Amino acid sequence: MKFNYDVIVVGAGHAGCEAACAAANLGSETLLITMDMNKIAQMSCNPAIGGIAKGQIVREIDALGGFTGIVTDQTAIQFRMLNRSKGPAMWSPRAQNDRAKFIETWRRIIENTEHLSIWQDTVNKLIIKEHTITGVITSMGVTFTARSVVITSGTFMNGLMHIGKTQLPGGRISEPASYGISEQLKEEGIIVGRMKTGTPVRIDGRSVDFNLLTEQTGENDFHKFSYLNFEPRKLKQQSCWITYTNEEVHKILKEGLPDSPLFNGQIKSIGPRYCPSIETKIVTFPDKTEHQLFLEPEGETTHEFYLNGFSSSLPLNVQLNALQKIPAFRNIQIYRPGYAIEYDYFDPTQLKHTLETKAINGLFFAGQVNGTTGYEEAAGQGLIAGINAHLKCHGNNEFILGRNEAYIGVLIDDLVTKGVDEPYRMFTSRAEYRILLRQDDADMRLTEKSFKIGLASKERYRQLIEKKEHRDRIINFSRNYSVKAQYINSQLEQMGTSPLKQGVKLIDLILRPQLTVKSVASIIPALQDQLEKIPNRQEEIIEAAEILMKYEGYIEREQMIADKISRLENIRIKDKFDYNSIKQISIEARQKLARINPDTIAQASRIPGISPSDINILLILLGR
Repeated sequence: MKFNYDVIVVGAGHAGCEAACAAANLGSETLLITMDMNKIAQMSCNPAIGGIAKGQIVREIDALGGFTGIVTDQTAIQFRMLNRSKGPAMWSPRAQNDRAKFIETWRRIIENTEHLSIWQDTVNKLIIKEHTITGVITSMGVTFTARSVVITSGTFMNGLMHIGKTQLPGGRISEPASYGISEQLKEEGIIVGRMKTGTPVRIDGRSVDFNLLTEQTGENDFHKFSYLNFEPRKLKQQSCWITYTNEEVHKILKEGLPDSPLFNGQIKSIGPRYCPSIETKIVTFPDKTEHQLFLEPEGETTHEFYLNGFSSSLPLNVQLNALQKIPAFRNIQIYRPGYAIEYDYFDPTQLKHTLETKAINGLFFAGQVNGTTGYEEAAGQGLIAGINAHLKCHGNNEFILGRNEAYIGVLIDDLVTKGVDEPYRMFTSRAEYRILLRQDDADMRLTEKSFKIGLASKERYRQLIEKKEHRDRIINFSRNYSVKAQYINSQLEQMGTSPLKQGVKLIDLILRPQLTVKSVASIIPALQDQLEKIPNRQEEIIEAAEILMKYEGYIEREQMIADKISRLENIRIKDKFDYNSIKQISIEARQKLARINPDTIAQASRIPGISPSDINILLILLGR
């Protein structure tokens, strides 16, 4: 039994699992402490991964050498690529997962990761000496020491659940809350706040009339989350189902509002605006006569279903009575009602971009404790915190992703620069460089960076190089190969596109909106020969080449803008100013700059309340 480690990770949710694996795979002796080894990477809410912008984060995690994408692919019971009607910058993968197999797969990975140990217990005290973390003490009285500690305790710190007027202490239904860390960190000067989230009722599928629901099937093409995955999906694919609330449902919900913890003053913290409870929806949108609901399977073999869109903390009888007014649910049986949960979080502006706290050396925060919501946001933070916790131990440079490099970079920069006043959820609209941050090329953006620090494997890097070579060969061939009009005009007309008036380069055909690389290859044998030279991942590589060709102008323009902005990212100002003494800038700017102490001029410009004139003053003071 060991008691001394390089890195300790507290909490085995999505952030904790990625943090622990990253630190261990980089070579740090790592300990993952969890209350329940049977709930590792539990999907507390919806058993699904990905979605708008969230899917991009998971692709980035995989490109960096994380495991969320791998686990998702192995346990998916439905896969869809969202936003296909829009451009590739908006395409977002999403998978429905088998909840139990997701946990089982993550646990198998963790138990077979070298340098990684697990301890089942609760941490209720941190060992802090002279503003430096040196270890933790558990509820069993066990002391573990470490040079870096990552807190990823999700909704468990002082967690309190609400079902109507019933209040239950806990971090998740039937799981205890944790106490001690928040109180201790408050004494160390860390700002602690409260947030709220919620989850819907769980339904017994045997009581549902599926004939009254609209079926939503998945897709079965080549798209996946992991760049390493070439295998077909392992589990039986399941459908999701769509239904709607109605005016009878809304009447019952409105009558129950006096007993709603959200509206009677029982809950005082702020919930997620973009994933509101059903009672919040009927209050916010009083004129709407229906709201869409998704009935989603919890696994390959279970009868348990998740009712997406019906998050609630109303009393049990109100939830049941309302649901029974939906025709498909008239005979409904449930496994448990929806509930809300309040929990402690730490103001993320107290963090560096590495996710290390500014106040306590070697202490890192990741996941919902930073005021975010969502498995994907948590996992992305966990990966970066785990990498930097390892680098901190061994005296290496920090690992930070820019806003033009990854959605994970946007996420972390938003947190540490702007802070949160509600649970933070990632959207594509939060990123300035969406065309650069597509889900299809996360490996091109990030794998080499990860390989250089030793996290991405040699095999992953080899596959990246192979993919890039084949992709570029298709593009170069298309730029240089000439096509004569007389040989293909009849086929072009059959494909619904105009005939050629003269010879063109092959790429000019591919750029037509009616045509694709594959459709052009069907009439140009030389291109088909090029495609057949790709040994594996043929469809993925063809798609990558096609996107680069069709969107080249947009990509180059956005990269040019990103390069201009990056000049401000290179002007470092951390610890260069006594902001409170700069009278030329506003009082608000002085206070916010002093509190956040931004690393660069660019980060300073993103702080809410900092005006362009404030930035100009700083540039003048720097002699620029």
